[in-house]
Formats: sequence, C-alpha cells, structure tokens
Amino acid sequence: QVQLVEAGGGLVQAGGSLRLSCGGSGRTVGSYAMGWFRQAPGKEGEFVATISWRGGSTYYADSVKGRFTISRDNAKDTVFLQMNSLKPEDTAVYYCAGGTAAWAGDSPWEYDYWGQGTQVTVSS
Repeated sequence: QVQLVEAGGGLVQAGGSLRLSCGGSGRTVGSYAMGWFRQAPGKEGEFVATISWRGGSTYYADSVKGRFTISRDNAKDTVFLQMNSLKPEDTAVYYCAGGTAAWAGDSPWEYDYWGQGTQVTVSS
C-alpha cells in the first residue's frame, strides 16, 4: 500500500517561511512526478507546484510563483516545498500528491496518490 506523509506545517507570521516535506512508503517517490496542492477553509482545492521525476522541470501556480520552490531528493525519497514570503492567503491544508509518470501537470486527476495533509497557518 502506498502512503505519502507530509511534515513541516505550522503557524507562521506573514512574511515568514516554512519548509514542507513529503516522503513515501510502499512506493519510490523518486520514480514519478510529484506535486503539491492546497485547500483553504471553504474553498476548493488548488494546485500549488509540480516537479518532474528527476527534478529537471517544475511548474508553479501564479499565486506562489517567485515565493515557493519545489525540489526533491530522490536519494532520500523526499519532495520539499520551500515557502517564503508567506501571506495570510496561503493559509490552507497542504497535500503532497504522487503521479504515475515522469511528468504531471496542474490537474489533480493526474495524481493517484495523496498524503493526509499538513496545516499551514499564516497570521497577519
């Protein structure tokens, strides 16, 4: 059984930084594209960022471009989301998602595996 586990969420003031991580069990994270999505209270889930299986290609939502960086360490089977210059509107539950190909885009339908989510709260 495949499991993705996120870590690193928490409470931070606006302008601060957090680094999320996502590890997998039952499946090698490093063999597939990985993405991050988020869902704020009362809102639909939205795409945040994605990275190709080797890390050579990335793609970001406009709302986080220039502030967030997705990366991966395949030797450690881990994907990261570095979040800088955080804003209150970044408050959400962040989910790690695993694709089944070398690349996956911004649609949740391209991902088959999901973590349980980690809460990020940005205070003003």
